[in-house]
Amino acid sequence: MDQSIEATVKAWQDNVGEADLAEELDVLVAEDGDKLYDAFYRSLAFGTAGLRGTLGVGTNRMNVYVVAQATQGVADYLNAHYENPTLALARDSRLKGEDFQKVAAGILAANGIHVYVYPRIEPVPTLSFAVRYLHTSAGIVLTASHNPAQYNGYKVYNDNGGQIANEAADEISASIEKTPVFGGAKMMDFDEGLQKGLIEWTPEEVLDSFIDNIKKVSVPGFKASDGYKVVYTPLNGTGMECVTRILKEIGVEDVSVVPEQAEPDGNFPTCNYPNPEFRAALELALKLAEEVKPNLVVATDPDADRMGTAIPHDGDYVLLSGNEMGVLLMDWLANMAKENGEDVSRKVAVSTIVSSSMPDVLARDWGFEMRRVLTGFKYIGDQIDQLKDEGEEDRFLMGFEESYGYLVGTHARDKDAIVAVEMCVEMAAYYAERGMDLYEAMEELYKKYGYYLNGTVNAQFPGEAGAKRMAIGTALVRDPGFAEEAARLFPEHVVADVAARDGEVRVDGWRDGEGIATDTLVAHLADLGYRHLVFTDISRDGMQTGVDADAYRHIAKVAGFPVVASGGIATLDDIRSLAALGPGVIEGAITGRALYEGSFTLEDALAAAGRRA
Repeated sequence: MDQSIEATVKAWQDNVGEADLAEELDVLVAEDGDKLYDAFYRSLAFGTAGLRGTLGVGTNRMNVYVVAQATQGVADYLNAHYENPTLALARDSRLKGEDFQKVAAGILAANGIHVYVYPRIEPVPTLSFAVRYLHTSAGIVLTASHNPAQYNGYKVYNDNGGQIANEAADEISASIEKTPVFGGAKMMDFDEGLQKGLIEWTPEEVLDSFIDNIKKVSVPGFKASDGYKVVYTPLNGTGMECVTRILKEIGVEDVSVVPEQAEPDGNFPTCNYPNPEFRAALELALKLAEEVKPNLVVATDPDADRMGTAIPHDGDYVLLSGNEMGVLLMDWLANMAKENGEDVSRKVAVSTIVSSSMPDVLARDWGFEMRRVLTGFKYIGDQIDQLKDEGEEDRFLMGFEESYGYLVGTHARDKDAIVAVEMCVEMAAYYAERGMDLYEAMEELYKKYGYYLNGTVNAQFPGEAGAKRMAIGTALVRDPGFAEEAARLFPEHVVADVAARDGEVRVDGWRDGEGIATDTLVAHLADLGYRHLVFTDISRDGMQTGVDADAYRHIAKVAGFPVVASGGIATLDDIRSLAALGPGVIEGAITGRALYEGSFTLEDALAAAGRRA
């Protein structure tokens, strides 16, 4: 360990007052190994999504000192840009959330910022709504979304209820860097802040109004049929109160909540990974479903901004992907708008550039506008603001991203699992009256618009090793300055992600946009100092048509270093042909569809490449 890290560790030893953190630090110092290094080798980075990391002692962990430092940065930003700034603050069920909330509120109060604090845990969308309802200057929510129990996080919202822009994040980050972790933040005790009126409990009317606004997007006249049953799990998170309230509001009286997951618990004792995208997270809900035979199973993640479903179908329960649910909702909402006498062609739907392309075909068929934005729900929220500025907020049909995030209505500027549950239940009831379940409804859409492959891969890369390689895609062309700086600062850590078709790299994604000659770009990246490159043949990617060995040989020659091959792998022979090119040409290979569809196993692939698992 270098001297700067040793000095940082010593400073923490001298200043840490929390007994649990001090004890953890003593153990790490005694071991003097990788865990100590990982806790201190860097500061937890603040970006547009705020902070997120594992709980514990150190600059690279989530703890009260890092939260205090970040909050002082937020306070500096607000006082620089707003006269008499205010802020809405919320937390989910995660460990240390209440401690972080009190520290953050106290620091904001000490900086003269009036803080509204939800008196109990609440979903993320209620924070976005509170910012808008209370007209605060910003918002903070303490959450790590669907991550495992050892994580917590810190997300900052702008004055319109969406996550902060890059410019604000950069300014806050710069302030954080100037703030010493010990003694750098202005402090005030939480109770003192309450007494002085600088900290105020968020009025109950705010949550009531949130529920009222969600009910407004309910289908006019909707009433669940007698005996309609729903199994629901909040996964020991924040969704319980709001989901059960909205279901009751729309007439769904028979709701069976998974008892082991009903109460908030940041340890998530029954589910190691509380992510409703995956069947393992729904095991207890599916077990309960076998008993009560519901019409629908729904789950929300711990901060209730994502919704997953399981559909009873042919004696089993089928999970729909985020893309599939987004398409289903979009089509159904268009239908509902038509039945309500609205001009569907005026509507606007929004999704991200990495979500399914199926909505584009659906939108063309219906005649409404489909907008694509960068990854991150704040960009979907920006489109609502744009429509509002144009006096056309009513045109917004919905927004969604493939990671199970949906927004119907304009009450928030972030994804909202509460309104998603409401819409999903009403949609399922609509199709049930027509003798169809949601799986069958999706099949009908596939038959009409074509089949689109969906798949989710979940991978964890913890610690320093996991941060050593980051891929950079379109920014290589869109932002040459950024590409150059990344290569200069992190030559062994960044990977150039180059996707090409017919000798040209597409600037605006895979389908459209201007292009630049592949050889020109690859040679330029090599000159900048890049030494790792993923080369994707767009014409072959996901098609399982086989690999073009000559293309990779050519790209490696242009780059002057071996590349990672991506696109077209269908058989083990394809992997063998890439391996045969040798380590001077091929650094590695990426395969997705062949694995998803069981063409071969990972073990078989490694063996074909001459590697062992």
